[in-house]
Amino acid sequence: MIELLFTPILLMFGLSFIKNRKVDKALAFVSFLILIPTISFLEIPKPFNLFGEYLIVDDLGAYILFVSSIVGVGVALSLLTLKKHVMISQKAYRRFYRFFAIFWVGLILSILSNNMGIYWIGLELATLSTVYMIRTNHSKMAHKEAWNYMIVGTIAISLILFGIILIYASAKPILGEEAMQFNLLLAHAKDIKSPFLFEIGFAIVTIGMFVKMGFFPMNLWLANIERASYYPVSALFSGILESAVIIGFFRFSKIMMEINYDHLFIFVLIYTVLTIFIVSFLIFRTKDFMRLFSLSGVEHMALITLFWVSGGVFPALLHFGAHAFLKPALFLSTGVLESKGKYKIRGTLKGYQGKRGKLFWILVSLFLLAVISLPPSPMFFSEIYGFGAMIEFAKKGDYLVVMLAFIFLLLILLSIIFYKFIEVYQSMKYEGKEEKKEVYPSEILALFIFAIALVALLTPPVINYLKNIM
Repeated sequence: MIELLFTPILLMFGLSFIKNRKVDKALAFVSFLILIPTISFLEIPKPFNLFGEYLIVDDLGAYILFVSSIVGVGVALSLLTLKKHVMISQKAYRRFYRFFAIFWVGLILSILSNNMGIYWIGLELATLSTVYMIRTNHSKMAHKEAWNYMIVGTIAISLILFGIILIYASAKPILGEEAMQFNLLLAHAKDIKSPFLFEIGFAIVTIGMFVKMGFFPMNLWLANIERASYYPVSALFSGILESAVIIGFFRFSKIMMEINYDHLFIFVLIYTVLTIFIVSFLIFRTKDFMRLFSLSGVEHMALITLFWVSGGVFPALLHFGAHAFLKPALFLSTGVLESKGKYKIRGTLKGYQGKRGKLFWILVSLFLLAVISLPPSPMFFSEIYGFGAMIEFAKKGDYLVVMLAFIFLLLILLSIIFYKFIEVYQSMKYEGKEEKKEVYPSEILALFIFAIALVALLTPPVINYLKNIM
């Protein structure tokens, strides 16, 4: 099974060294092959030991890896027409795929790892490879933001490593060298003799992960990078890279729930609400597609973490899936929308002719409305269930009034974001000069795949699968 998972990645890496334009379609096809093992992971009995006790496939990892592989397919399809929208050399194009392959190795290690050390190595691989993918765009801004990402990523990954060391030290007296394993930490969490040391380690790890997702106090670095990069890189950041980060938070927080649930919840609640408070006003002031989508992605990741620690596993994972499909779709759409040169919001959806143009217009419109949680978007249902989980959690701890106040504040902040998206949507749809624009079949296919995936999230088999996780 492990050979089936890594063979397409090795093929992608090898093909990226071939100096022939005909290899472009072969690289895209290899990206499709990654779907095969991820689909099989959904069906096999779990937990499944992929590589001893180091890589284990469980329901959570199988779901997140499958979602990431679908996003990878969409990105590969958009790469087929990248040269028709931006100026990129064949050498830079091949180099993108070379580091895309390395990125996949890091992603798989992070998602399927049962070892904190291997998780960290995977996250570091994914981080370093994306630095080079940012630099695929040979502009001063992209090079500057690549260095900024290297600095921010180093800070975040260092915090995570230091936190892992403290967590390991807290559990070593009872587990010995096996204190690095997530499953054993979870099973023996209540036996840890230094819970305070674990809590400090968890807080440091979590802050490192939150920094990598653009949370407070570093809210703008992610938006700056996604603005400077080519749009497939932005799609990778929003739809795949954050998967490697969020699954780490899921695994560490499950252990923390066994040690001190109240401390976990209060810490995450304050941090996420503060993040959404700042992000909502940054979104209100933005006039840029990429920054708008990037900042709203930070808001959605904050909601996912909040729903998760409230005991709402189903709404958190449903929201995660919806975000993982919607944000890359919007970033890839932005690459098409900006193909005529200087960025403009007004009238960007006008001028698309023919069946492909109309289908593109419809899909982008629906994605924009779905990302602000209008029904029947999966995000609408995930937020209903998520806020419900927060209320149920508060009722158990006798602080229902405080929780209702926090939810009311969140709804006010979300309404600010809602207003901004509606304003952008109206200006895109109705105003501005119309000029002839073109959308290509592979781009329509990528958006259509994302649309199908969003619909699939609300089907009974997927809902049952998500409800049975954890």
